Formats: sequence, C-alpha cells, structure tokens
Amino acid sequence: QVQVEESGGGCVPPGGALILSCAQLQPSGMRLSRHTMAWYPQAPGEQHKLIATITSVGSANDGDSTKGRFTISGDNPKFAVYLQMNNLEPEDTAVYYCVYGQGYLRRLADFTVWGQGTQVTVSS
Repeated sequence: QVQVEESGGGCVPPGGALILSCAQLQPSGMRLSRHTMAWYPQAPGEQHKLIATITSVGSANDGDSTKGRFTISGDNPKFAVYLQMNNLEPEDTAVYYCVYGQGYLRRLADFTVWGQGTQVTVSS
C-alpha cells in the first residue's frame, strides 16, 4: 500500500512564498505503475478543488484556480512531488493534502491515498 507524506507548510505574510513537498512511500519490491498525484487544499466551510495534478510520466496541470501562482513538479527518482506557491494570499490559508491514485486521474473522488496534510497560513 502506497503512502504519502507532506511537509513544508507554515505561516507567511501575504505576498510570501512556500514550497510544499510530498514524499511517496512505496513498499519494497512494489512495481511502479501509472499514477497521479495532486494537491488539495481544505479549509473549514470552503469549497475547494484539486489545484494541481501530475502524472507518473510527468504530465502536469496547475489548473486555473490559483491564477498561475502555484506550480506543481515531480522528481520521479525520489518519488516526490512539490508545490511551489508564490504570491500567497490570505484566501490560500488551508490544510494542503497530497493525494495519490492509480491511473491518470482528474477527479478528487478517484484518489485513494491521502497524506496527513500540512497547514498553510497566510496572515500579516
């Protein structure tokens, strides 16, 4: 069973930047398969959607909701995915979850593995 683990959250002022990391923990001997990883922000009372996805072959989609401020990237040899967050706004405050699923996915409901989340707070 694959697991994912996020890191890199914190508190920054508006206009600041953060890099979130997600490590993919594969059981030893597990064969690599097609998969997608993504970032999902969750804040109380807010409706959010996947903000960035990347497949195991490197096809990345940063989406439109963050208006070009966030960029997803991957490092396959390290089984890691990153989210570069620039020009952060208070509305970006949320727990950011890294999610994983087999196949090439776009819908949040299709991702079967979630990390524990990392808190991002944007405040002056």
